[in-house]
Amino acid sequence: MRLPAISTQRKLGSTGLEAAGLGFGCFGLSNAYGPADPAEAVATLHRALDLGCSLLDTADIYGAGQNEILVGQALRGRRAEAVAATKFGFVCDATGKVVRRDASPAYVREAVEGSLKRLGIERIDLYTLHRVDPQVPIEDTVGAMAELVAEGKIRGVGLSEVSVEQLRRAHALHPIAAVQSEYSLWCREPEREILPACRELGVSFVAFAPLGRGFFSGALATNELAQQDFRRSLPRFQAESLARNEKFLQSLAELASRKQITLSQLALSWILAKGNSIFAIPGTRRQRHLEENVAAMQVEWTLEELEEIDRISAMHQDPGARYAPGSLFAPE
Repeated sequence: MRLPAISTQRKLGSTGLEAAGLGFGCFGLSNAYGPADPAEAVATLHRALDLGCSLLDTADIYGAGQNEILVGQALRGRRAEAVAATKFGFVCDATGKVVRRDASPAYVREAVEGSLKRLGIERIDLYTLHRVDPQVPIEDTVGAMAELVAEGKIRGVGLSEVSVEQLRRAHALHPIAAVQSEYSLWCREPEREILPACRELGVSFVAFAPLGRGFFSGALATNELAQQDFRRSLPRFQAESLARNEKFLQSLAELASRKQITLSQLALSWILAKGNSIFAIPGTRRQRHLEENVAAMQVEWTLEELEEIDRISAMHQDPGARYAPGSLFAPE
């Protein structure tokens, strides 16, 4: 049975904004995956806007603020074409290293002013708490964010990597526009609880790392990762887990070949087919990869094909931990 075509434009919660289901994650445009070229990064962002990938997602800690500056450069003269999204909640030391979480109301205000200045805009479309601060009740943080909405500094309130209980408490105080969590073929945990809760509450879902941080592109040579590449610290890219995961990748490659699409297009269109309230935000530094990703919005699936992906996925249930033990990025 052929399923309906993927909806290209999707509503972002109750903000009144719409964006293409495929957005752009800006994390890799700084130095997270090795040395980056700022000029090439801005050119890639411009190409993303050309192709209608209007949801641009960054964070104040990416590149210790430099990522927001890059996005700001790309937005000059093109602000109306973009849904500008950024995140806050981590504090860096003088070297740019993340040292702690802070979601206190005072820090919410400090952080938003910094992001607005670096982005060079008057209002952030989606402002997301990067991680819950265990020392601060979620109501205190969201209450401060709601004040920013009332003041016109942000348009929508977002949360990242939250539990259903935290989402419900926050949403009872102020409408949550979107929840952002890692979601991909090797990270399907959101399907258990948070995705159903988002659908119930009318909250959009933003899938970050939808290509498994590049793994599901099928072109990642893990032995060639730069020394400063963030992925070197992730258990899923360590030798033992990697051997298992590569078997999973091969099974998917066979299906992609039969369907005459790339692995990246399979991984992204699979996410987008999960519902019209879901956005995927892959990142890339190369315009040709961006164009390949955008074509995923045109891929149509049959129910039988999606069931086949589920069967393949069920055989590969141990990809390894998402983060190293003690990581500040791991959800509480």
